[in-house]
Amino acid sequence: MDFKVLFNQIQNLYAKLNLKQKLVILGTIVGVVAFVSFLIVYNGGKGKSLDGYAVLFEGVSPQDGALIIQHLEQSKIPYKLPKDNTILIPEEKVYEERIKLASSGIPKSSKVGFEIFDKQEFGATDFDQKVKFVRATEGELSRTIESLTPIEKASVHIAIPKDSVFVSKETPPTASVVLRLRPNMALTPAQVLGIKNLVAAAITRLEPENVRIVNENGEPLGEGDELTTSKEMAAVQMRYKQNFERSVEEKIVNILAPIIGGADRVVAKVTAEFDFSQKQSTQELFDPNNVVRSEQTLEEKREGFKPKEIGGVPGAVSNIGPVQGLDSQDVRDKYEKSQTTTNFEISKTVSSIKGEFATIKRLSAAVVVDGKYKTSVNEQGNEVLEYIPLSDEEMEKINGLVRQAMGFSGTRGDEATVSNFEFDAKSAGYAPKTPVERFVQGLEKFMGPFMPMLKYVIVGLILFVFYKKIIVPFAERMLEVHEDEDEEIESLIKLDDDDEDALNKFNEMKRRVEEQLGLGSGLSEDEIKYDVLLEKMKNIAMEKPEEVAGIFQTLIRDELGLDDMSSKLMAEAKARK
Repeated sequence: MDFKVLFNQIQNLYAKLNLKQKLVILGTIVGVVAFVSFLIVYNGGKGKSLDGYAVLFEGVSPQDGALIIQHLEQSKIPYKLPKDNTILIPEEKVYEERIKLASSGIPKSSKVGFEIFDKQEFGATDFDQKVKFVRATEGELSRTIESLTPIEKASVHIAIPKDSVFVSKETPPTASVVLRLRPNMALTPAQVLGIKNLVAAAITRLEPENVRIVNENGEPLGEGDELTTSKEMAAVQMRYKQNFERSVEEKIVNILAPIIGGADRVVAKVTAEFDFSQKQSTQELFDPNNVVRSEQTLEEKREGFKPKEIGGVPGAVSNIGPVQGLDSQDVRDKYEKSQTTTNFEISKTVSSIKGEFATIKRLSAAVVVDGKYKTSVNEQGNEVLEYIPLSDEEMEKINGLVRQAMGFSGTRGDEATVSNFEFDAKSAGYAPKTPVERFVQGLEKFMGPFMPMLKYVIVGLILFVFYKKIIVPFAERMLEVHEDEDEEIESLIKLDDDDEDALNKFNEMKRRVEEQLGLGSGLSEDEIKYDVLLEKMKNIAMEKPEEVAGIFQTLIRDELGLDDMSSKLMAEAKARK
């Protein structure tokens, strides 16, 4: 971007503006600069009082506040207490006194973190370093816990036992946390468990179950004892019951409001009785269709001669001589065996069923609806409001709607009562309408369907008028280019030839001037016009010098063709780029 060309364009545009436009622009710039300067000065002056006092400490405890005030009184330094935990002193002594108090260890209740190791002490023992490490860990944990939204103040204490050479005698470390909660805030069980895990993770060998948390009233948090568990469970059950009753009431009101004439003419209250005992059961189902799990088949075959048997009469001959039957080859032996084993499996389904959190035992609903109203004229001729109760048929229909909306069940013993009464708020707040109010009401009734579209039309008309009457004239004035005003100046003395009276007056004036000056009839009319025009231009130049200078600048620029020359130079510069 060529900043020189841009600056010349801005300068030319500013030269074309008249005095009023220049004043408006300069006033706007001065206003913006003044506003920004005010913001800078206002932000820079935060924390300082008007009388030269500034904050020394803020949010200190009463014990630290007493020590600080005692130090200020001994040093004869004036102070102010705008609040019970804020101390103000003269602005020029704030930093000096903070350093002095810090060197004295005040405020004492402030948390000390790992910055305690920034300063190394000569001759510090190992025991001192361990104590400092524990203090730093406690301070850092307290700061971290205080950064949580529900926590206003936290204090952490860590107990680290001595190391033992016997593993069986080792004692795990423990920690205790004291919390002060913000008003109207409470910690959920998940948040308590998160704080325990946070503390346990910062200390070696510390388990979450060895972290104890109490509130400012000394009540344990997250211990899981019977009392705490019962309180939390009772709160959850009560909240569940109230939410259910509220939802049923809203259903009843929403379904009756269009019929009765508005939600303010229906009142519904529901009472629900729940059974919060959860039941667990285990169910096993066996499939009567057997399923083959495995099958085994065994086959054995053998074929050959049968073992030979010795026959004959017992005795020496049979023992010594040839034995009968040994030479026979006719007998053969054949063996076959087949065995099949099939194992069947009985399919079984095991289901663990847990009951609902709450089951409805009984519902009761009481509903009161308003009646109808009509205006009538009494004997005195005044308009009055007359109450008309609903008919039995209408009440029966409303009763059916209420039962459907609440989920009525006769087997559960539910009850639903619907009554019709005159609402005092309606009748007491009624006032007879004047003719003007009746006319407005009828007009609203007639124009009601067109109101959404009419609003957009009205807004569009307002924007159009604003654009035509304000934005367009202002833009034209800002972009207005002063042209040659010779014709306008000439018109100041120009006479209309068609106006006969003006012509006669001009001739009479001319004759009188000639008589007073002692001139004859040879006086030139052009010379008089020139003299008058010259006098007029002198007066205009004296009254409006800036506008006349602007006219001459425009004439010179047009005569020399400076605008065309500058545009050509800009075009050549762009072409070179």
